[in-house]
Amino acid sequence: MNSQENNDSLPYAELPEASSNYTAGTVAARMVDGLGFRYFWASEGLRSEDLSFKPSAEARTTDETIDHILGLSTVILNSALHKVNEGNDFSELSFIEKRELTLVNLKTAADIFRKSEDLNQFTVVFKGSKGNSEYPFWNQINGPIADAIWHCGQLVSFRRASGNPFNSKASMFMGKLRE
Repeated sequence: MNSQENNDSLPYAELPEASSNYTAGTVAARMVDGLGFRYFWASEGLRSEDLSFKPSAEARTTDETIDHILGLSTVILNSALHKVNEGNDFSELSFIEKRELTLVNLKTAADIFRKSEDLNQFTVVFKGSKGNSEYPFWNQINGPIADAIWHCGQLVSFRRASGNPFNSKASMFMGKLRE
């Protein structure tokens, strides 16, 4: 697992070039891009022993955290695509498939947001037993986007604890690897 051949084809090894214009859409997209970059490097090179690691009996494993981030990326993408969230089952996917799907979900959503002038159209909708619940884009920021960033930090912490530290050349500030 340590050598993931498809890294060259995955988004977010580096941040895309920043927009020259600050709009609601470009700022939202940059937030998602920043999440994608963090996730790329937090999940890069994870080994089977890293994926099964959990810091305590009550905590999620790294693999369960990967599943959660994938679910959050799906909520973000569904908002961009105007789709209802109906629950997902990722249990049949390998780690490499989950990682790729998460990164592609984030890139697709960011590209849609980047072109938008009005984020009001990107509501978050959940299907429930009593009907749909709909939330404004604001909830997207403090909900799935912020939560996924939080969990990327957990991935970095978990991998350090399992003996596989994060690539210290990945600069979160610059959005690329340091030379």
